[in-house]
Amino acid sequence: MTARPHVTIIGSALSGNKGAAAMLESAMQTLDEKVGDVDVTLLSMYPAEDAAQNHYPNLEIVPAAPKQLGVTINSLALLYRLLPPLRPLLRRRSKAVAALASSQVLLDQGGITFTDGREKFLIYNVASILPALFMRTPVFKCAQAVGPFTGRINRVVSKIFLPRSHTIVTRGRITHEYAEGLGLTNLVAGADYAFSLEMDGTERDAVAKVVDLSFFEDGDVVGICPSVVMQKKVDASGGDYAAIVAEFIESLQARGRKVALIPHSVRTGTDKTHNNDLPLCRDIHARLASRDGVLFIDRELSSQQLRWLIGQCELFVASRFHAMVSSLAMAVPTVVIGWSHKYREVLEMFDVEEWAFGSDQLTPAYLAERFTELEQRRDEVKAKLDENLPKVKATSRMQADLIAEIVRG
Repeated sequence: MTARPHVTIIGSALSGNKGAAAMLESAMQTLDEKVGDVDVTLLSMYPAEDAAQNHYPNLEIVPAAPKQLGVTINSLALLYRLLPPLRPLLRRRSKAVAALASSQVLLDQGGITFTDGREKFLIYNVASILPALFMRTPVFKCAQAVGPFTGRINRVVSKIFLPRSHTIVTRGRITHEYAEGLGLTNLVAGADYAFSLEMDGTERDAVAKVVDLSFFEDGDVVGICPSVVMQKKVDASGGDYAAIVAEFIESLQARGRKVALIPHSVRTGTDKTHNNDLPLCRDIHARLASRDGVLFIDRELSSQQLRWLIGQCELFVASRFHAMVSSLAMAVPTVVIGWSHKYREVLEMFDVEEWAFGSDQLTPAYLAERFTELEQRRDEVKAKLDENLPKVKATSRMQADLIAEIVRG
């Protein structure tokens, strides 16, 4: 009997960051369509949390926390390469090695990798793909941001490892130009995989069990999605991100606008802030002088439920990258407070890049100014989103065709 196709995925998750969940679930949906019956293994940073949320019968969750990945899995993969007689034993003793050995491709779904200013993540960026390279499993880097490569360490490491990937899907014009400037030729211009995420029609009923949807009945709701990553950047430069967001919400309240405060990255049962914006949102909510007209989503929802919920907003303010992706996917005009080129290059695909600005520009006055202008030009911006969305979704789904070609050999 011919073995079923097998794909291993790293860099995404079902729990915590719902952008990572959206990428993973987009892959599950599109691979099912393009490849058919396929077994998928997720090398997971949070195996227990991911397993608890896994509803896919063909998805296996295998532990791969950073230390385990960097030391154990990489070492075993190197042994697999160097000592062929040990391969049967290594496959029996390590689920990660067994998965990579039987997989036709490793999908790296890291959202931003090999970029200047994030050198502390370079070890993880390399460790994520090195076992597959050791075992000669093709590496397919799903649409993501890479570069710039002006920093010496990042440039050297990138020139060593990025050419060894089978395919790198660039997530926008700026990333593509950075990658071409490094001399890479294994590039395909694409769009974030999360644009391929489809809802199944159950989202409204599921959200209604935990959220009072009458809040949205008469429209006029502004959605706000803060980010602890942005908070760290703003606060490190002497600002107070939570205070700025709270002041902005109060300015909307004073004008009679309703606000939905929506964390897009939530880890249930912990106050740790890595991949968890819920503690930040609680702080912002607590700072409000009045909570009238404010709906605080104080729990973890699925990526599809969050996308549906964001789609109920009239306007949106995002700091989380994939909250922005969901608002664009639902054609909701959005102001974006970003910290790298990855935001702007996606907005460029919709011809709305003017609505992004950096953390260095964030003040209460400037945020209010940009939002007021978005209000005034809402119809113009929405028309651009509606016009460009089909093309962006098609570019995103193209990745599944490329992956299917590798799987079929």
